[in-house]
Order: sequence, then C-alpha cells, then structure tokens
Amino acid sequence: MTSIVTNNAAIAALNTLRSINSSMESTQSHISSGLRIGNASDNAAYWSIATTMRSDNKALGAVEDAIGLGAAKTDTAYTGLEAAIDVVSEIKKKLVAAREPGVDKDKINKELTELKSQLSSISQSSSFNGENWLYNDTTTAPATKTMVGSFVRAANGNVSIKTIDYDTSKSMLIDVRTQANGLLTKGYAVIQGTGTTVNATYFLIDANGATANTGTEIVLTSTTSDLNVEGMVSAVDKMLKDMTDAAATLGATNSRLDLQKNFVKDLQDVITTGVGRLVDADMNEESTRLKALQTQQQLGIQALSIANSNADNILSLFR
Repeated sequence: MTSIVTNNAAIAALNTLRSINSSMESTQSHISSGLRIGNASDNAAYWSIATTMRSDNKALGAVEDAIGLGAAKTDTAYTGLEAAIDVVSEIKKKLVAAREPGVDKDKINKELTELKSQLSSISQSSSFNGENWLYNDTTTAPATKTMVGSFVRAANGNVSIKTIDYDTSKSMLIDVRTQANGLLTKGYAVIQGTGTTVNATYFLIDANGATANTGTEIVLTSTTSDLNVEGMVSAVDKMLKDMTDAAATLGATNSRLDLQKNFVKDLQDVITTGVGRLVDADMNEESTRLKALQTQQQLGIQALSIANSNADNILSLFR
C-alpha cells in the first residue's frame, strides 16, 4: 500500500542511517582517544580492571621514587664509610711505622691527629636529606631505618607496602652522646704481649660526649711502649674489620635497592602493556571500520532520499 501519511521506506532508511551514525560516533571516539574501552559503559569489567591497574601503576611510580631516595641514602653512607676505611687503614700504617725503633712517635702522632680530624669531617659530611648514618649527635640511639621497597596487591584485593630495612648502628662511626655506639669512639679489647688474656682496651676518637669512652685513646708519645703500639694496631685492625663488615652490608642493601628499582620499572611496563591489551583500540581495525561506515552512511543518505521521493511520484497520479 502506498500512503502519503506514513512513509515506511523513509522510516526504515532513517533508522538505518541513525544506527550508522551512532556506530560512526563510537568509531571516531575510539580513533580520537586511542581507546576501545574509554569508560565503564563500553565494558564495565575491563574498565574496572584497567582503572585499578592504572592506579597501582601510579603507586609503583611513587615506590620507584622512594627507592631512589633510599638508594641515595645508602650511597651517601657507603661513600663516607669507604673513605673512612681508607683513612683508618692509613692510621694502621702509621702505627705499624711507629713500632720501628728510633722513630719519632710525636711526629707520627701529629699525623694521627690530622687523620682523626679527617675521620670526623667524613662522618659529619655523610648526610643526605638530614639523615646521617655515620655520625650521631642526638640523644636518640642509632636505629633501624625503613625504606619503601614495593607495593603489593594480594589476590583478595588487599594492598600493602613492603620495606627494606637497614640497622644504622652497624655503620655508626661516631656517636657523641653514647660513644660506645660508634665504631671509632668505642673501646676495643685486645691482648698485649704474649699472654692469652685481654689486658688493654683502646678507642680511636674521643668525641667528648655525654658518656666517657671505655679504655685508652690511641695517642702516641715519645714514651709509648712498643707493647702499647702493638695493642693499638690490634685495636685498629678490629675496628677495620667492623667497618668492612658495615660497608659490605651497606653495599648489599644498595644492590638490593637497585635490583628492586629495576624490577619495579619492569613491572610498570608489564602492567601498562596488560592494560593496553584490555582497552586500547586497534587503529588498523578502527580505520577500516570507519571507511566502511562512511560508505554505508552515503548509501543510507541515498536510500533515504529515494524513499522521500516516493511521495513526489504520487503527485503524478493526480495530473
């Protein structure tokens, strides 16, 4: 039936054209944004996963920055400790030289005084962002420092922050308040002579702290006996061993931080890739679809034009 009131062909063509236009808008949105799933209405499940993982990636970025800060602290402490080991090794060398008969011990002691001042300078300078793991002049004893290491999301959705710890009491060189806490200020018990019993205690630096040092300061005078010099050498040797152990621990901690930082970077890349697989648009596919829709749109417009011209054909029946 032909009607001038209801044009079924035009209505069908218009509906088809509306559908094509809607598809074109969606495709153009995918192309302009680069996303196949840009909001929850596109795919609620994938959008939710992608949003959560993007949030976790931002948290991992903060973890990477925190690891960098922790690595800077350990680097600073390690650099200072390594320099201090070189100076203490030089002190050990001077003490061994002082054992030589006829050597002017007073002159060697002047060198020792300068080397001690250098150790104090190194310890005080090894500070990063207000933290010094080699020098302490506060009433607070050296403690374990906590550094952010990772961000973890468990299978049940709960999140947690994992840390990397370092005990600064192991590397503290000078503690002004409690001198027994410093590797250079505490006393080292040694055996002097041919006996088997500890009979002397020596420390390297007197920081004039609130608590007195245990033992005798390593100082040379013209009257210092060879036996005492040998005891000082033994004490410095023990000191060097503790400092070497502390440097090794710091180095291991720093290495772990570097490994963790690289892992966090790789993890961020993997998460970014995974999110992209879920929500990114395939530009080759989208461009092909857009070209097809443009062709369909042109044909739809022509079909609508033909359907609308049917009413004009009816007029010819009344001429």
